[in-house]
Amino acid sequence: MVDVTLRGDEVFFEVLGLDKLWTFKSSLQIPLSHITDIYADPNPAMGWFQGIKIVGVGMPNIFKAGTFYQEGEFVFWDVRHPENTIVVELTHEQVKKLVIEVAEPDIVVSAIRKAIYRR
Repeated sequence: MVDVTLRGDEVFFEVLGLDKLWTFKSSLQIPLSHITDIYADPNPAMGWFQGIKIVGVGMPNIFKAGTFYQEGEFVFWDVRHPENTIVVELTHEQVKKLVIEVAEPDIVVSAIRKAIYRR
């Protein structure tokens, strides 16, 4: 799971617990200006043949964590409970998407959209 915090013009994504081991990351810091879209996705593509694992772990339809190469771009994953998934689409970053599990998807999506709008 990932904890999301807004600080000024940046969003901090902190990977929690043992997920740090699976994702090989403890946090990501993304400027709001690099977020092109954000939305809840309770049915992320976690099955077989859903990208090439670069670093991390993945058990199809159960757990996906780390960096994967999907559809010509790098995607960061940390999802165990798909119903709590959000997708953050990015520009000017090494990864083009964050597909992450958060405690309150609707609240996180709304807060980041409001912060982008206020910018």
